[in-house]
Amino acid sequence: MSISNLYSSGFRKRNQSHFAAIVRVAMSDGVITDEERAFLDRMAHHLDISESDYKEILKDYRSHPINPPIMYSERLSRLFDLARMVFADQELGPKQTVLLERLGIGLGFSPENVPYIVHKALLLVSKGVDLDDFKDEIKNMNR
Repeated sequence: MSISNLYSSGFRKRNQSHFAAIVRVAMSDGVITDEERAFLDRMAHHLDISESDYKEILKDYRSHPINPPIMYSERLSRLFDLARMVFADQELGPKQTVLLERLGIGLGFSPENVPYIVHKALLLVSKGVDLDDFKDEIKNMNR
């Protein structure tokens, strides 16, 4: 197997795990609403999830391991990616914040701090900051 195939396979598995975690968050209340389904459809497209993988993950999302980032820097990178996707998803409207808060908790941010972190994340993304500035701003929010 070539290195590019290994990389592709690992990248695909990471995206599938990431998508399964998002599905798990959407299913936390026991149902996927039409809005959540539409968001999941768009996320699957962005994460390059095939239709067969999409159906399998929806059917059995608990069988996919959740690999939350251990390092704080990795959590911030994932939050940045998710905030950009949620912000760009104009169809979510005011539910952007609620969805991103749920995803933030899934990433390992504390429930007490996640509303502030999400507010700041969406503000930074709306200003078009890059990843490095995003990380610096979030890390230094309380200073």
